[in-house]
Amino acid sequence: MDAIDKKILNIIQTRFPLEPEPYKAVGAQIGLSEDDVFARVKKLKEKGIIRRIGAVFDLGELGFASTLCAARVPEDKIRIFVDAVNSYPGVTHNYRRNHAYNIWFTFIAPTMDDIEKALREISDTTGITDILNMSAKRKFKIDASFEL
Repeated sequence: MDAIDKKILNIIQTRFPLEPEPYKAVGAQIGLSEDDVFARVKKLKEKGIIRRIGAVFDLGELGFASTLCAARVPEDKIRIFVDAVNSYPGVTHNYRRNHAYNIWFTFIAPTMDDIEKALREISDTTGITDILNMSAKRKFKIDASFEL
């Protein structure tokens, strides 16, 4: 990653242009063509430096419910459990942790009742009953941008 890549990352993580040709706008800020910026972003994505480019919405303001879930899943049931969880379109993240509750995932749905229903279905399908639904009681906004 060179100095130009760092400039691109600084722009796209905090002030991604909301316009029809965003890579052209980024290029104009740093003296590159749209194609050059796009090629660099593509390469950074292929290397895993960029995982995702997308909007972050305030789900509550949009009328949705969201929660963080954790489950205690025996080693021999992890694959079936993860597959069941990932079959729901409202699951945005699903990851394994070195913890008694070893599978954690985030879930978004129109209502908390919908999430609770889905968690019961996952439990019924997989036989895993120790699933925590840890919906936020208070919201904190953390800026997760990193000056490069």
